[in-house]
Amino acid sequence: MTAFAKQRITITGGKGFLGRHLIDTLKRRGCTHIAIADLPEYNLVRMSDIRKMYRQTGPDIVIHLAAKVGGIGFNRDNPASLFYENAMMGVQLLHEGYRRGINKFVALGTICAYPKFAHVPFHEDEIWDGYPEETNAPYGLAKKMMLVQSQAYRQQYGFNSVFLLPVNLYGPGDNFDFTSSHVIPALIRKLFLADLLAKEDYEGILRDFTRFGNPPKGPASAEAIRQYLAVFGIHVKKGGVRDATLNAPSQPQTATVEIWGTGKATREFFYVEDAAEAIALAAEKYDKSDPVNIGAGFEISIRELVGLLTELMEFKGAVVFDPTKPDGQPRRMLDTTRAFKEFGFKAQTGFREGLQKTIEWYRMKHQATGNGR
Repeated sequence: MTAFAKQRITITGGKGFLGRHLIDTLKRRGCTHIAIADLPEYNLVRMSDIRKMYRQTGPDIVIHLAAKVGGIGFNRDNPASLFYENAMMGVQLLHEGYRRGINKFVALGTICAYPKFAHVPFHEDEIWDGYPEETNAPYGLAKKMMLVQSQAYRQQYGFNSVFLLPVNLYGPGDNFDFTSSHVIPALIRKLFLADLLAKEDYEGILRDFTRFGNPPKGPASAEAIRQYLAVFGIHVKKGGVRDATLNAPSQPQTATVEIWGTGKATREFFYVEDAAEAIALAAEKYDKSDPVNIGAGFEISIRELVGLLTELMEFKGAVVFDPTKPDGQPRRMLDTTRAFKEFGFKAQTGFREGLQKTIEWYRMKHQATGNGR
């Protein structure tokens, strides 16, 4: 057993999407003393719960994944709570870790911390060269305060903390709830539900709501379901016309999916199992407060992403982009050179492969018996 594997590790947000994969990764590396700090047992916005967590789990290493987070619509509607809750969690957790003399604090930041018009690919040395994109700024700046704190505490106290900047995650087990999901799970679910709507498979639609959230209130008639799906930009009509750039024939009854923005914005997407490996490597091998990007090192436009998903899911309906809605940050792609240099990380999962695994997981969960997610 390595010295790292003998450490007592507490993972905040360990019940979440990334947390579950990280626990599996750490176990494969021989770690046996792993504790989870998550709701409802610990509300990490409150200092009393943070102290209780440290007292009860007794960590040598804390890996801070917990966050209040969502997609662009959620960010736009909840700027104050996103700033407050993320800032309070990070500042208090790191400070209490220092007070208790833990060996290491691993803080997870966000690509939303980068300037709106950062040079592509984003390099860690340019993180302070401008203000973040407006809808992401409260969340991104709250997270970026952990970088300031990490460097200040190392300078004054010699406290060992590191700051990682992951790009947008996706993969099996992702959050598909429309009120808080990110772009890939939201698109997969919209395309899937649109196909069910075109087939008038209302039983399948209700099963999806049971599995993944956002169930409608009131009687579940066919008309009520159609009206409810329209709230999320999912419609059906006779003889629809598909977005010409996506090259697919229209159908007699065509499902239409509305997507926010122009489709021109680019994003980088990071398969969750690769992200878990990067965090585990950094927790074991990296001991500096210089921020480190972790990602896959590529970019794709939202329009191209939609085209790839419609191909992989064999979606036959129409896709309409709504340019009156925000695109978010114009471009996103990380320079991941430092992660490879400092702790030998390089992403292994191809994007098409990762999307296919995510779609397969979603379909499997949709068909599963029972109500578990």
